[in-house]
Amino acid sequence: MQKLFIFIFMFSFSLAAQEQIKTSIIDSSKIKAKNIFGADNFGTLYYAAEDNSFRKKSNDTTIVYSNFQLGEISSANTFNPLKINLFYRDFNTVVILDNRLAEIYKIDFNTLPIYKNVSFVSTGYDSTLWLFNQDLQQLELYDYKTKKVKQKTVPIQSEILDLKSDYNQCYMLTENYLYIYNYFGSLIAKYKNEGYDSLAFSEAQLILKRENSLYILRKNSTEIKPIKLPNLLINQFLVTNETLYIYDSKILREYQLKKE
Repeated sequence: MQKLFIFIFMFSFSLAAQEQIKTSIIDSSKIKAKNIFGADNFGTLYYAAEDNSFRKKSNDTTIVYSNFQLGEISSANTFNPLKINLFYRDFNTVVILDNRLAEIYKIDFNTLPIYKNVSFVSTGYDSTLWLFNQDLQQLELYDYKTKKVKQKTVPIQSEILDLKSDYNQCYMLTENYLYIYNYFGSLIAKYKNEGYDSLAFSEAQLILKRENSLYILRKNSTEIKPIKLPNLLINQFLVTNETLYIYDSKILREYQLKKE
């Protein structure tokens, strides 16, 4: 009887592990972009054009910010439309824009009293940024107005693959683990990396990519589940609430994530 119970338990666990989150197509549109960084509930799209300019497209209106002296935009965080940050890794510089894409702050890490070699940047609360200090191999919560590090983690022992954040949490994906920190810089969760190479998230869920498949970690859940999608190229992806965006370098598709 005990062996039968163990078999039933393991079989049930296997079925749960294979459970997929279903999706349904909402919309699709053609767009030429080097990188797509964000989308909101009002249809506004934030992306880098092929000429390296940063663009905010809403309905028939497109606003453009260009800073060709800094080269290519490595990443952009757009969840706060009043403080959009653009990271130019080649020049070790962050530019912060308002909702009209006017430059309101510039942080050149090369000119700080204590030099920082930064490889990843994402937005924190108030005037803070999450930075990965490449030389010290640690994640820092940096206040760009006071020029002080408010929090820092212990050194990370594996390569950093991706970094995303909002006011409340920071997600750092490394070759070995996915780390989740709260806004104080305290580690609140840690998952073994099962081959994931990049991530996207909104307040409701975290999306992870492995090869050409996507997986989801819902808020207040500890189980990472596969997302059921048609066979398509996933060049880039992002999520806003329950909407999943997938870009194949020509077409941006929107999918509704079905609730469990």
